[in-house]
Amino acid sequence: MSTLDELKSQKYISLESYRKNNQPIRTPVWFVVENDLIVIVTRELTGKVKRIRNNQQVKIATCTMRGKITGKWISGIAKFLPDVQTGNVVKLRDKKYGIAAKIAKFVTRNKGDFVAFTIKLD
Repeated sequence: MSTLDELKSQKYISLESYRKNNQPIRTPVWFVVENDLIVIVTRELTGKVKRIRNNQQVKIATCTMRGKITGKWISGIAKFLPDVQTGNVVKLRDKKYGIAAKIAKFVTRNKGDFVAFTIKLD
C-alpha cells in the first residue's frame, strides 16, 4: 500500500512550513488525497499561506486533532491551485469532513477567501 493510500483513511496531518528565518511551524490540518496529491483548503490570511508563498518546501506527518505526531515525516513541495479549482477542492473537503467543515467555514470567514494548495510528496 502506498503512502497516499494510507493517508486517505486519516483525518489530520501536521503540516510543517517554514518562516523566512527557516524556523519550522507545525499546524494540524484537514486534507484530501486527489490525483496522487495531498490537497489542503485554508483561508488566504492564515500564517501557513504566507509561509508557503515564501517557501514551498514542506513536511507532513499524520497527527491527532491537537497536532500530536502519529506517523513518520515526509517531505514535499506545496503549490497553490488556481482560484477556479478551489471550489471543487472545498466540495471534496466538505464531503470528507461533513458538518465540521460547514462549521469551520462559518468560524473562519473573517480570514479571507478560500485558497487551496497541493503537496507532491518526495
